[in-house]
Amino acid sequence: MPTEGFDRSDPAGRAWVHEAIRKVQADANRSADTHLHVFPLPAEWGIDLYLKDESVHPTGSLKHRLARSLFLYGLCNGWIGAETTIIEASSGSTAVSEAFFARMLGLPFVAVMPRSTSQEKVDLITFYGGRCHFVDSPATMYAEAQRLADETGGHYLDQFTYAERATDWRGNNNIAESIFEQLSHERHPVPAWIVVGAGTGGTSATIGRYLRYQRHDTRLLVVDPENSAFYPGFCETDDTVTTLVPSRIEGIGRQRVEPSFHASVVDAMMSVPDAASIAAARWCSARTGLSVGGSTGTALWGALHQIAAMRAAGETGSVVTLICDGGERYTRTYFDDTWLAAQGIDIAPCLATLETFADTGEWGDVLSPCDG
Repeated sequence: MPTEGFDRSDPAGRAWVHEAIRKVQADANRSADTHLHVFPLPAEWGIDLYLKDESVHPTGSLKHRLARSLFLYGLCNGWIGAETTIIEASSGSTAVSEAFFARMLGLPFVAVMPRSTSQEKVDLITFYGGRCHFVDSPATMYAEAQRLADETGGHYLDQFTYAERATDWRGNNNIAESIFEQLSHERHPVPAWIVVGAGTGGTSATIGRYLRYQRHDTRLLVVDPENSAFYPGFCETDDTVTTLVPSRIEGIGRQRVEPSFHASVVDAMMSVPDAASIAAARWCSARTGLSVGGSTGTALWGALHQIAAMRAAGETGSVVTLICDGGERYTRTYFDDTWLAAQGIDIAPCLATLETFADTGEWGDVLSPCDG
């Protein structure tokens, strides 16, 4: 909640909020849209794969959109004033983007983060003037963020609760509307599938609702890394599912089903092994020249799996997934062979699967998605 004694009717305070909203909206005008890259596939397959490059946002990830929306939501709800300390629980990229907006508005920012968060993300948060507050267990960061907000009289942005409602899913240049506008002159302008990670649940909720609102036949596949709760929760129709071990794929794997995740707008889910996520991230970077992170690898693995299934069924069309952030944030983890060896991760079999797919369009033995 906002600082105690924050007077929402004070003219000076209202003027500050008006100016803060203008600054955040100006950022949207400068950076809201992102590139839609064509992934190289044989034209004769009749299937096109597109990568929506969210890494080109000013703070380098898909979370820039979410951070902007959360700040606007807090400002317009009267929760953020000129002296409000901003608190967030995050595994990294959201906090990087929120630190950027907090600095833009001259507000102090504290990120409550797992101690295992990549050093590259920690460095970016401090670069934007934020402070990192570490916890040993990712499951405790929610309560710790709320405690700090209560202690400072600040505002806990709470991305995991508000992600699904802070963004206008009907349009207003959200990510779904942007995808369809950019596909409008392609040979398959309405994609057969859009593939995204779970994360907060906000992106899948926005896209899933938009697809229904616009009456598109596009289906939504949500991919989930190992040790994350979304996939078992979806398959068991149980949003109380938790996992004991945290995910190694930062940004999308969660130990609980987050409040912003709405399974009812998801058509299918797939669980992706960490070795596959990392192999796909490296393979994509080598194939396209675009450096991508582990969560992009997770999504790409799911997208390629669906393309193989479409080919097997004799279908044509387009598939869209996201570049969530760049690989430069993971040079000491996913792109470090020493780190992989220490984690006991062997990506060679998954790289072989990807190379076979590139040569033949076939996938081989894989787990089928859990259909809704």
